[in-house]
Amino acid sequence: MGFLRLVDRLTNASGVLSAWMLFSIGLMVTYEVVMRKVFNAPTIWADEMARFFQIWAVYLAGAYVLRHRHLIAVDLFTSTLYRKTGRLLDYFALLVIAVFSLVAVYEGTLIVLESIAVGRNTSTMLGVPKWMTESAIPVTFALLFLQCVAEAILTATDKDHPSISATHDPEEAGK
Repeated sequence: MGFLRLVDRLTNASGVLSAWMLFSIGLMVTYEVVMRKVFNAPTIWADEMARFFQIWAVYLAGAYVLRHRHLIAVDLFTSTLYRKTGRLLDYFALLVIAVFSLVAVYEGTLIVLESIAVGRNTSTMLGVPKWMTESAIPVTFALLFLQCVAEAILTATDKDHPSISATHDPEEAGK
């Protein structure tokens, strides 16, 4: 299905980008520490850029984490459920995430538009426009919403999907 492939590519790209951004944060912080402590010449950009990258990296990882089912979960209860009950719980969880994502996209977009309209900047020496960090919310939560839709489709159609294969199948219990 074309939609699922597109969402999968976007999600995987966001996960890879997130990982590289987190790696870059380590380089920026290391560079700043060396410049500050060794050369007594702190930068004006490293701290803010590291925070900028951190905001984007954390939110970009959300859809990737959902796709690969690396969310924090307690399987003690759900692993003993029948397949149908497990699917219903998956749909409910995806619905909650999807609704929250839509609210975040809507409210985040309003905040970004307001920041652009009033020309809001950070209160640092760089004075980066706020919309550049604030836009992480609507962009990444839109991706998370798309991943929720894709996960709902996969849950309905894929018997080997991670969320379903972990649940109890009454037909398998007798074997």
